[in-house]
Amino acid sequence: MRLYQLDSYATRFQARVERVWSDEKGHYAVLSQTLFYPESGGQPADRGVLRGPFGEVQVLHAYEEEKAFGDVVHVLSAPIPEGVEVEGEIDWPRRFRHMQRHTAQHLLSQALLRAGGYHTVAVSLDSPVCTVDLEEEAEEAGVLEAEALANFAVYADYPVEAFYVSEEELARYPLRRPPKVRGKVRLVRIGDFDLAACGGTHLKTSAQAGPIKVLKWERYKGGTRVYFMAGWEALEDYHAKHALLARLALAFSTNPLELEKPIRKLQDELYALKGENQALREGLAEALLPRALEEKALLVPLPVLGELGKRLARFEGTFLLVAPEGRFVAVGPRRGEVLERLKALGGRGGGKEAVQGALPPGRAVEALARVRELL
Repeated sequence: MRLYQLDSYATRFQARVERVWSDEKGHYAVLSQTLFYPESGGQPADRGVLRGPFGEVQVLHAYEEEKAFGDVVHVLSAPIPEGVEVEGEIDWPRRFRHMQRHTAQHLLSQALLRAGGYHTVAVSLDSPVCTVDLEEEAEEAGVLEAEALANFAVYADYPVEAFYVSEEELARYPLRRPPKVRGKVRLVRIGDFDLAACGGTHLKTSAQAGPIKVLKWERYKGGTRVYFMAGWEALEDYHAKHALLARLALAFSTNPLELEKPIRKLQDELYALKGENQALREGLAEALLPRALEEKALLVPLPVLGELGKRLARFEGTFLLVAPEGRFVAVGPRRGEVLERLKALGGRGGGKEAVQGALPPGRAVEALARVRELL
């Protein structure tokens, strides 16, 4: 029996161990009844402990042996004996967060349907940042309206209830999407806002799912993927971002909501400095080019290594450039021979059109002398 479908807020239960087995991947048990939710429908599995005459073992994961109506298999940290009575306890903080994610997903999926006619085809609730995949390409106005509508449903404090109907009765219920199971179907109703077939765990009221915050959305497999957070996790995300904005505002001596202005000013200055730096590197590379063509192997400042290497590659001959820090670039038809000489000094590197790499500290001058002999 799946006790979590009777009471999502229960945390402890008694059961009998009906089957156990182990393999190279772990230890497993099937119980006469359980509160542990098995991973399904995008919702992660519960975790917790089993206690009995064997002591205490961790429940690391739970899954369905067969989809929908199979036994719930508990993955354990150690083997336990068959036939004993056990007490199970789920990790309640983890379960409650999953319930917030799941109930929020129902609200958001219904809101997306109402706001833009967007149909949910898949969900993922296995991390604080959850996703809803839509069949259609969503527009910004529709997604933002759906976020507002979902939060209005939170504030409405709708009751959340689960009940079972037969397959023949389904036609009487305006479901958001058709069920994926046959026979007796479990429906979850959130006031007069949403009604969907679902076997997962849910909150008692919609108010406990809030706030619901859409983080972003993007085109995905011909439709749209919407990223959102809910409940405690949305609040934690808000607190972290608020603290970050407060620190940045203090550093820039401005209001948190006016940070864009000093940041844009810094960006403009950075782009200007990058342009000046590039111009200086190109100018220095051009100035060093005649000497590099003459000497074949040259010690150069690290920032100009790549720029000068590109220029030398246009000329006949083989050239080596080494920075004082040990970085090097070799270009030309005999660059392979150059690399072999550098390897004899402990250098490492490679490449097709140009050989790049590094020498051990203090070997730059010696490397230049050896390569000049070669070239």
